[in-house]
Amino acid sequence: MTEIREDEYLDPADGLIHCRKCGGSRQTVIPDPFKGGTFKPRCVCPCQQEAERRRREAEKRRQRIERIRRRKAQGLQDRYLYGYTFANDNGGNPVMAKAHAYVDHWPQAFKRNIGLLLFGDVGTGKSFLAGCIANALLDRDVPVLMTNFPTILARLCGTFGEDRTAFLDSLGDYDLLIIDDLGVERNTEYALEQMFSIIDSRYRCNKPLIVTTNLKLDELKNPPDLAHARIYDRILERCAPILFAGKNFREDNAASTKAAARQIITPPTASHRQTVTEKGEL
Repeated sequence: MTEIREDEYLDPADGLIHCRKCGGSRQTVIPDPFKGGTFKPRCVCPCQQEAERRRREAEKRRQRIERIRRRKAQGLQDRYLYGYTFANDNGGNPVMAKAHAYVDHWPQAFKRNIGLLLFGDVGTGKSFLAGCIANALLDRDVPVLMTNFPTILARLCGTFGEDRTAFLDSLGDYDLLIIDDLGVERNTEYALEQMFSIIDSRYRCNKPLIVTTNLKLDELKNPPDLAHARIYDRILERCAPILFAGKNFREDNAASTKAAARQIITPPTASHRQTVTEKGEL
């Protein structure tokens, strides 16, 4: 005889075990095709089904959160990039609207392999905008890597053979690759060859690329030599150029930092010290 649990009861109307909470059946009647007659196996009542659904959804959310955490750890290798988010935008850069639009239309951008070329003077917010896009897409569980060529080249210098190939191939695993500060790397023959290899690989795997640079658009369109031309041509073909021509936000940040520092390190006057002491704050 099937054991009846504390949250169950036997309904005399049908002779089956039911749930005390929802009244649903926790037993069902199935014909026995071999021995004849019937048997009454356990089944799941509606409230048990709902509880299992909620448990599965909670587990999916937990797995998604953990997956996003791992993606961020891999894709944002510099911790300061975690703060490059739309929530931290001060609203002073009108170009930021384009970043929101790019994220909102990411499925189309990904499908059509549309990237961005963010160019302009130092400190105008190019890296911040790129980081906002990276964080927003990572929060949507999209694989993104934001890095720069000096970091990539340093990694390549320490790898050989299969490890080197595996590392280069891994760059293609990301749905979006962001190369920050193009043009700050050393322009050696080796560096330029590796840069072209990475950009060309991205081009051939048909996945979007975002590049930030302090170079002027005219410099990109009129490169000094063939090695640079091969790289810039690939970028210009797949990345829509966006000019950053606003004020230097780094100068504003530096001024704010200096003002805050003065408040911290400037010794108080004698009258101020006396007032503070009288208030019992020291």
